[in-house]
Amino acid sequence: MVWPKDNLYDTEKVAIGEKLFFDPILSVNKKISCSTCHIPSLAFTDGKKVSNGLFPLSRSAPSLLNIGFHSKGLFWDGSASTLEKQALIPVRSFLEMGLPWVIAEKRINESVVYAKAFKKIYGDIFIDSFKIAAVLAQYQRTLLSKNSKFDAVMRGEMNFTPNEKRGWTIFFDADPLLPSAECSHCHVDPLFTDLSFQNNGIHTEDELNGNSFEKGRESVTLNSNDRFKFKVPTLRNIAMTAPYMHDGRLKSLEEVMNHYNMGGNPGFNVNPNVRNLNLSKQDISDVIAFLHTLTDLKTME
Repeated sequence: MVWPKDNLYDTEKVAIGEKLFFDPILSVNKKISCSTCHIPSLAFTDGKKVSNGLFPLSRSAPSLLNIGFHSKGLFWDGSASTLEKQALIPVRSFLEMGLPWVIAEKRINESVVYAKAFKKIYGDIFIDSFKIAAVLAQYQRTLLSKNSKFDAVMRGEMNFTPNEKRGWTIFFDADPLLPSAECSHCHVDPLFTDLSFQNNGIHTEDELNGNSFEKGRESVTLNSNDRFKFKVPTLRNIAMTAPYMHDGRLKSLEEVMNHYNMGGNPGFNVNPNVRNLNLSKQDISDVIAFLHTLTDLKTME
């Protein structure tokens, strides 16, 4: 993980950031915090199809685990380049927390607890939005997942069950005698994402014909070749983060596997690895068994 030169790791910044992450002080009604949509027990997602701030959003809350390693863009469309920039957006969004930063800054500066904590780090100066975003980014960079059963197996401390091992083999296309699931082209270990933006064939014919306000990565790049491309999510703790896809349209891992097994829906820029896989029910079951080994219970404490 690379820490920005102007926001290097600082335990006191992390502590303030953690407190703010769970504090609704940064929302207009003082009822919504970062943790409203990023719940530790759900791998820092919220278990909803799409998230709800002040109003319903159009996308689901992605997991924040290992988010500090995500160097190619944040949010589903990559619209924020750093955690510091990302942290500025939900607070002022009228859909999410709805608080103008001028008011947010006033609240923090008038808080005895926060004013004292920030003063210890920055000195007796005004606490602006950038300092607040910096400590939130610090905390998020400490959200690490590295102690799943998969990690223990890789360290030689545990063994896969036969079904998990077979699922691992199919996931990584590691045995020519077994089917290939094509998962690991985009879900690369150890993060189980390559941080790229892909069209995975999830959109329906109706959406492909123009009946969708959602443009995906295209809304950022303004390049039509990026239409319906979304950031490849991490699969760490994936068993805890249903429903799936950018808008939560798939309810279970079984639905996800069936989508890929059938080759997805056509599109001019669908990733070529999204194809008819001809996996059996047992193959799918074994891959899902392997995916469960990516659950890190320590991240939910």
